[in-house]
Amino acid sequence: MGQLIGGGNIDDIERDHPLGMSVQQIVEVLASLGERLTEATFRKYVQLGLLPRSVRVGKKGKHRGSQGLYPATSVRQVQLIRQLMQQGFTIEEIQTRFLFLRGDLDALRGQLERVLTQLAGAHGADELLTRELEEARRIGTGLFDKLHDIERRLSVQARMERAAV
Repeated sequence: MGQLIGGGNIDDIERDHPLGMSVQQIVEVLASLGERLTEATFRKYVQLGLLPRSVRVGKKGKHRGSQGLYPATSVRQVQLIRQLMQQGFTIEEIQTRFLFLRGDLDALRGQLERVLTQLAGAHGADELLTRELEEARRIGTGLFDKLHDIERRLSVQARMERAAV
């Protein structure tokens, strides 16, 4: 699941960019893997709801403005879109038959991890709180695993319906 087309590891890219990636970085990563993607196509995928919207992040320094960052999981999602198109699915079919919640789920997982990490740092050495945080982490992991499984099954179901046509 973590493998990129071309042998790289998407998990490493996602870990190396916890705050997200610019559209230029995403295009460069895909280009390094031999996949051509223009910024215009990427932005079109965002407009169509196939990819998550960017989050504005301020640049360091006075009066430097901000930059739009997309979840690093967008690389994985672009690859999935491309694979579905190679299998003969149209953009419209991809929009309506496949749930592109993976990016949202991964973003939610990251947010929960940040909250749990902050709580862990704030509570000190309280054993009860430590156990409660570990339990919350286990529950969160189980929830995300279940939601990913549901999304995966729905995607497989859509592929099977397509193959039957």
